[in-house]
Amino acid sequence: MKWFDVFNGDADGICALHQLRLAEPADSELVTGVKRDIQLLKRVATAQGDQVTVLDVSLDSNRADLHRLLDAGACVRWFDHHFAGEIPKHAGLATHIDTASEVCSSLLVDRYLGERFRPWAIVAAFGDGLKAVGRQMANEAGFDEGDIATLVRLGECLNYNAYGETVSDLWFAPDTLYRQVHEYTDPLTFVRESTAFDRLDTGYREDMTQAQALRPHVETPSGAVLLLPDVAWARRAIGVFANQLAQAHPQRAHALLSPNSGGSYTVSVRAPLARPSGADSLCRRFATGGGRTAAAGINQLPETEVDRFIAEFEQAFK
Repeated sequence: MKWFDVFNGDADGICALHQLRLAEPADSELVTGVKRDIQLLKRVATAQGDQVTVLDVSLDSNRADLHRLLDAGACVRWFDHHFAGEIPKHAGLATHIDTASEVCSSLLVDRYLGERFRPWAIVAAFGDGLKAVGRQMANEAGFDEGDIATLVRLGECLNYNAYGETVSDLWFAPDTLYRQVHEYTDPLTFVRESTAFDRLDTGYREDMTQAQALRPHVETPSGAVLLLPDVAWARRAIGVFANQLAQAHPQRAHALLSPNSGGSYTVSVRAPLARPSGADSLCRRFATGGGRTAAAGINQLPETEVDRFIAEFEQAFK
């Protein structure tokens, strides 16, 4: 019997798996990638009795391969907060799926484990843009303001590392970063002792300084669209910058478009924090689009579709 851990390469996916494997150690094969690499089950080949755990990846985007694994006799356990569509009924499938706007996959694992490793769930909440949720949990856990600020930065740095067109855009491959994180039960100790955090923190600061100098391509009272340059720092910054803009302008929706090598754009959308819904339904109108209600994206938006996207973005959040 083999074990597979399939997880999104962002803060939520890494922290979800980290919590689970602190509680349930397993010598598993890791399957992950950049944040936009979501059809991860294509890379999994199983046999009868194999165990597959999937974290922070849309079931709907992996439906055909899920059926393939179940038909092969694998047992699949799924933790996620993205749009799932109809969930198959199968004796080999156990799901923990909640698409509410104030939930992330690490919080679902936190519930499942009875809050055993809550500091890492707090890190994930901060990294996934759920700052109010993360702060409430951190306050309840007794963290002081200095430690909360450190947990915020760690979440942002872990999340920032996942954004890029390919792994070569990232400071660390997500499986490598997970292994470094997994050496620590305490996130504050990871920040103090890990050289990986120092590298991420320095890169984050440098990239965000450049991102904050950008100006909107389209700006209205209800939304803003930014076109990013075709450079690695912009591909790394897109997700965290979108979260920062959402926090700075809670009444406004935001869309960030980053060119990719295929002649199209990667898109990150954030619904207004004051009305955190509609991002996923907007993005699913376009091929390769999906996500959750408050934050979603499109992996490949053709250049010919940019004007249509902007028009539908303005209509969705007017």
